[in-house]
Amino acid sequence: MEKWMVYALLSMFFAGITSVLAKIGLKEVSADIGLAVRTAFVFSFIAINAVVFQNVNEFRLLSKNSILFLALSAFTTALSWIFYYRAMKVGEVSYVASIDKGSIVITLLLSFIFLREPMSLKLILGASLILLGLIVLVVK
Repeated sequence: MEKWMVYALLSMFFAGITSVLAKIGLKEVSADIGLAVRTAFVFSFIAINAVVFQNVNEFRLLSKNSILFLALSAFTTALSWIFYYRAMKVGEVSYVASIDKGSIVITLLLSFIFLREPMSLKLILGASLILLGLIVLVVK
């Protein structure tokens, strides 16, 4: 198995655990406070990772363009997390997490348009099935 696939599978596994743990943690606080606490811990863990496991000298390699797009990614991440936590606070994690994963369809479309990544019948079929699953979940 390729290294990127191992990382992706680990990401999937930990992301699945994350939502359930977060829902339990939100029991007594607002979504915004819960997200603030979580984000503080995330920042700490990521900073430690960058120092311990990565080459800190790479910061000097960042261009203005890279910083701009990473900042925009951070902004959209923050908006995603804010709305995700608000949805989790009042909704069922199983539905919220499933709908959130619909972002895969948006990612695929944007990767075809802006990154010129190859489009295949397999990807289109997979995205269609995800979209169909979302419709089944949200329609009463």
